[in-house]
Amino acid sequence: MSGILVIKFGALGDFVQATGPFAAIRKHHAGERLTLLTTTPYLALARALNVFDDVWDDGRPKSFAAQIALILKLRGARFERVYDLQTSERSSFLFQMLRPGAPEWSGIARGASHSHANPKRDFLHTIERQAEQLRLAGVVAEASPPDLSALAARESARLAKFSLKEPYALLVPGGSPHRPGKRWPAQNYAALAARLAQEGLTPAIIGGAPETEIAQTILAAARGAQNLVGQTDFLDILALGAKARLAVGNDTGPMHLIAAAGAPALVLFGRESDPALCAPRGENVALLRPDLLAALPVEDVAAALARLPARAS
Repeated sequence: MSGILVIKFGALGDFVQATGPFAAIRKHHAGERLTLLTTTPYLALARALNVFDDVWDDGRPKSFAAQIALILKLRGARFERVYDLQTSERSSFLFQMLRPGAPEWSGIARGASHSHANPKRDFLHTIERQAEQLRLAGVVAEASPPDLSALAARESARLAKFSLKEPYALLVPGGSPHRPGKRWPAQNYAALAARLAQEGLTPAIIGGAPETEIAQTILAAARGAQNLVGQTDFLDILALGAKARLAVGNDTGPMHLIAAAGAPALVLFGRESDPALCAPRGENVALLRPDLLAALPVEDVAAALARLPARAS
């Protein structure tokens, strides 16, 4: 086996923002076998992109034996070039373990053949940073917002299982459990959902198990709201985003999917993350970043939603 390897483990927002670079690499290496090294949560999404010939989900070995197995697997594949879009200590370690005789390598690993050595790389937005890295490796890459609208349209049949009353608005009130400062308060989402319901929209709540209690708070306040917590995978979220009238949520991965699907989206940032480095981008995306996210009034969020580009019924 030979060909080209791309490394991208996650997280979700970063993975979505790497979809443009994935396509640029595919175009540059047209006709060559392209493999992605990722992790299990991104397996279905990666395959649905129809960019890669192979997708490996063993990018984060959980034991020493599994780590050795991955290195042997990489050696056996004899890749000609690797595009390390994770650019972490873990991914750079793989390069060192493949030496001597490592393939051409685009990334930040010491000794890489195509090093992204810009000392200000960590001050670039993820999209711009990856585009620059690829250009330094000879790949034509634009710093454009990710566009997964075509994939979202292909997955539209997924909407039937939710029986959502249209038009609907997606609410994404979750975020990193260990970073509570990134979350707008549940009672604020509840008040906003009640407003949206009064305007004829069905508030649909997306999240994982940690958002169960938040969802109940919203459901109690907004007549007709629908709880999708724990019911959606990444492709479901894309399909939902493609048909949503609007979406509002914290700085969290699902908002990247929803924005990439084309939904008019408002993303709420606290001071714990910098939108200049990681925010979803797109013509239909707007941001709010108050001094204190918990103090952001519901009225301000409602006004910002009203300014989003209109989507036809």
